[in-house]
Amino acid sequence: MPFNTLTVGAAVTPAVIETYFSHYFNRKPLRRKPTAHISYHEGLALIRKFLEYASHHTVDEVQQFTSQKVPTPAWVKLQEVVIPEEKISEAANVLQAQLGPHGIEEIGGQSWWQWRQEPCLLKAEWIEMRTDYLERKKAGDQGKRVMLYVHGGAYFFGSVDEHRYQMQRHARKLKARVFAPRYRLAPQFPFPCGLHDCLAAYLYLLTIQDPSTIVLAGDSAGGGMVVSVLVTIRDRGLPMPAGAILISPWVDLTHSFPSVAGDSQLDYIPAHGFLQRPSASWPPPNAVDMERITKGQKISSSRRRSMRASFSRPHHSTKGPQLDPKRAEDSAVQGFTIQRGLSETNGKTDATEPCEAQRTDAVSPGNTIPSPTRNLSITLDGKLVEIIDQIQLYTTNHLLSHPLVSPVLQPSLGGLPPLLVLTGGGELLRDEQVYLAHKAANPTKYPPCEAHLDRDPGSRETISRYSATHVQLQVWDDLCHVPPTLSFTAPAKHMYRSIAQFGAWVLARAQSTEIEIPDDDDVSVISSDTDTGADTPLRPEEKMGVPKEDIPTDQVGRAGDPLPRFKNHMIRQRVDRHGKIYPLAPVSAISALQMHPDEIGVIKPGPVRKWLAAKQLWDKKYARQKRAVQTQMAREIAEGYVSFEGNEMPPPSALAGRRSKTAVPKEKKRSKSWGITMWSGWGSSHDEKTLEREARFGQEEGFKVPPEPPTGVPTNEPLDKNATTTSTAEPELNASTAQQHRNTLQALQTENSPTRSRSRRRRTVTDAGQANPLDSDIDENTPAEALIQRRKANGDTDGTYPGGQRPPQISLPDGGIFGGSDAVAAAAMDPNSANLPYSDPEIKFNPSLRRAYSGGIAFPFKLKPHKEQHDSGLVANLQPGSRLSPSRSEEDVENASTTTLSGVSGVIEVDQEQDSESEPARKSGEKMEVAS
Repeated sequence: MPFNTLTVGAAVTPAVIETYFSHYFNRKPLRRKPTAHISYHEGLALIRKFLEYASHHTVDEVQQFTSQKVPTPAWVKLQEVVIPEEKISEAANVLQAQLGPHGIEEIGGQSWWQWRQEPCLLKAEWIEMRTDYLERKKAGDQGKRVMLYVHGGAYFFGSVDEHRYQMQRHARKLKARVFAPRYRLAPQFPFPCGLHDCLAAYLYLLTIQDPSTIVLAGDSAGGGMVVSVLVTIRDRGLPMPAGAILISPWVDLTHSFPSVAGDSQLDYIPAHGFLQRPSASWPPPNAVDMERITKGQKISSSRRRSMRASFSRPHHSTKGPQLDPKRAEDSAVQGFTIQRGLSETNGKTDATEPCEAQRTDAVSPGNTIPSPTRNLSITLDGKLVEIIDQIQLYTTNHLLSHPLVSPVLQPSLGGLPPLLVLTGGGELLRDEQVYLAHKAANPTKYPPCEAHLDRDPGSRETISRYSATHVQLQVWDDLCHVPPTLSFTAPAKHMYRSIAQFGAWVLARAQSTEIEIPDDDDVSVISSDTDTGADTPLRPEEKMGVPKEDIPTDQVGRAGDPLPRFKNHMIRQRVDRHGKIYPLAPVSAISALQMHPDEIGVIKPGPVRKWLAAKQLWDKKYARQKRAVQTQMAREIAEGYVSFEGNEMPPPSALAGRRSKTAVPKEKKRSKSWGITMWSGWGSSHDEKTLEREARFGQEEGFKVPPEPPTGVPTNEPLDKNATTTSTAEPELNASTAQQHRNTLQALQTENSPTRSRSRRRRTVTDAGQANPLDSDIDENTPAEALIQRRKANGDTDGTYPGGQRPPQISLPDGGIFGGSDAVAAAAMDPNSANLPYSDPEIKFNPSLRRAYSGGIAFPFKLKPHKEQHDSGLVANLQPGSRLSPSRSEEDVENASTTTLSGVSGVIEVDQEQDSESEPARKSGEKMEVAS
């Protein structure tokens, strides 16, 4: 059956309908779960069913379906560029230096992974909001906010087109340009092909952007790739980006952490891993397959040895009886052999096996650590199972524990720019992501196993070479893998907010300046009344007896909100589906952080058992197809492949090693996909509605946005002289989609309107010194009042203030001064005293933004009025040493509004419209409190 929109729709529709009815008939079990949202429940079921259906098709079919063209919304500016060849060559040199001679030998050479299909181009896309593009183009600005985004897809499927609806959301929230490379996918282009392409994309960006303007981001496999790029940049001494955002990164391909052994009830990733219908691309032949394929063919002994070395690692012979032909045939089909039981070896393991001889608490006998000289083996139910088939599509079994393949096994993750690690509490890969975050923040506490350190002689010195990395870790309760995939759901929208908040902070920190980002809180709807099972907030009397970890301490930050401070280089947070932040469990209570180094980077019985059980079913069902593929491969081998010079030995699945002498492999032409288009449309619906609300609100307040070029006429001029653009036009829209976008444009533009910002409000983000060192007993939950008392006790000499200066001083009605002495207080009450020590000339407070500013730096708190004043648009200026209106009487001052800042009061006088309803508030003063 073909793999297209019609067949996929027919496969997933029953699951969608079933989920819809079960959601409403079984609402009680869903309470306090993300699936309480019908949109999240439906989206999770749809992706799960899609992946199940895709597993019964070949890798090539899945790749072709997920890489089809997707029309771009009219309000998104798209530009395709080609990475220059010199940057690709430079990236190859950098990667070879990182791998070293031993690493190059392990991957099979230094040339095969640089080969590309015709037309041999590495392309990438610039994605940006069109209004932001026009505004930047008018100002002649190259932009100071760039996100290099590496899409996920288990390294073997997915594309920039499929992920564009997510990238354009990041571009809108951060007011940034997103740069997305179209890197080569496995298994045709296994490790290190994709890493080579992503590294080339970053080197290209360095030619047109300052590194302080670049943020790296990636999801799933893309997140793991980003970590490997960062480590390579660090070790080679290249300029570091401002920061990196890792969304559910896949960083351990050995599946050695406990969460992978789960049943994935809250996730859409198959519990048994990814299995596909056999094709020429996957699965590659193992050693037994190659013996069968080449049997009877006239092949030289040297050629036969080369093929064996290329298609399979040397087969480790073990003691015991040889397999008879029937068992050998079964082993070839199923991809593993059952050779002996523990009773035959008295439970002993080979002393030559790495690490096992040194361990006192070995997880299981067998060769559980990937090795270039022996096949993987593990004991299951008292029998030693030797795995001869390749497990992961990204690389061969002996490279699964390579530190650039599984970054969690890097000697050190220190010395990197600030990281944001977002993980779903219900996903299979949760534990490795939590471990990665803590390893980066405390590199020396989580070293790799001795066997992995032996891989590189200099790795032991690397452990203590780099300082700790600042990491914000957010574990989102019960969410699935890469929640932003379900961008139309409320939990995903909260996560996009968190990503924008962190991205703005690292850019402001790296550039030592203010960063303005759109404030769309008034026009962006997070929750929906159609969601069922909503949690009701706890009343004060209900909070009695509730554990501290179940009481929220904060809310996911909105645009412009400051990050909390780092404690021990970390911000550790647990977040629920409503965006409420709770304390994360202590390190001692997280099982993944208690694992011995010898237990990490080795295969485990749980994941292997699930994989073998599913593989038996697949191999039995598709045995005939596998043999047909092998027959075709035998013909190709007889005709001969194009070989590389030297001792190049590409992995068995690499297309570079399977190039026919008669036909040159070329990239397949991409077609349109209405199925992916519909999915992207659902993902973009929130952005489109937000833009319409912005335009509506802007017209009401007198703001207008720039006119747009007509749909279907893209402007693909390069933004720099070194860029090379392609001549392909943006995909045409169908009638209904085009009409929908025309309606959006009609709301967004007005005839002869001046060019203005697309958002009616902006928020300023600055670095408030969150990463500066503080006392170890101060964390993100420390109250502001406690910080004030500590500073007073220390005489304000601890040097922990942003920029090395004390905070500005605010005059108080009782004659006291914030952080000052009596002499300074007396000077502060003198209206003629304008130059106070350690003070800024002015402190501003904008009720619509709920934040006080001084010298362009926002104070780390919000002011929440009892009565909404967001639309008043009034600004109160607090002059050091003087009151706002000295001409007014003392009685007026006493009746002025009072702001309470963690128990310290300051006078703020705000003129308000007088009416009968506001009269009591005006007389008694408007009291504002610090918002948590």
